[in-house]
Amino acid sequence: MDVVYGDGRDVTPVELTEFYQRLRHDIAARPEQIRKMMAGSAAFVTARVGGRLIGLARGVCDGLRGYLTECKLDPGFQGPAAVTRTDGRIEHDLHGIARELARRVLTALYAEGVQRVDAVAYGTEVDFCEELGFKRPAGLVGVTMRAEDWAAAASGPARAKTGPGA
Repeated sequence: MDVVYGDGRDVTPVELTEFYQRLRHDIAARPEQIRKMMAGSAAFVTARVGGRLIGLARGVCDGLRGYLTECKLDPGFQGPAAVTRTDGRIEHDLHGIARELARRVLTALYAEGVQRVDAVAYGTEVDFCEELGFKRPAGLVGVTMRAEDWAAAASGPARAKTGPGA
């Protein structure tokens, strides 16, 4: 199989939107949001077979810390051990495509001077990340918040006032 890797300049926001839809990604991003996401990425790598986008990985950094924000692979290229085949989550990297995508992003982030790269993994993605060299830090608990959750929290009861005049 001939996999062609790109640097993100080979993909359009519309194509990425279609890729996410094809993988049934749980965030329904619009092309203008994808455009901002692409511009804000420190590293962006794509994988194609026969011209078709089959995978992507990207990372962001602030110069000191980096974050492998996503590594998605079309389940059709993950091999027979992939179970859920949803959301592009890496369950079984039969051809090493996802590993190469992640390797290229990590190389770019460390070249930017970051001292640590973090990632969030679900289920079998944990195995994938550990195979890349990530370790589970003791005591850390991942938390997340969606926009609709913030809207509800921000409009909820006012926080108790502290300080002078409270």
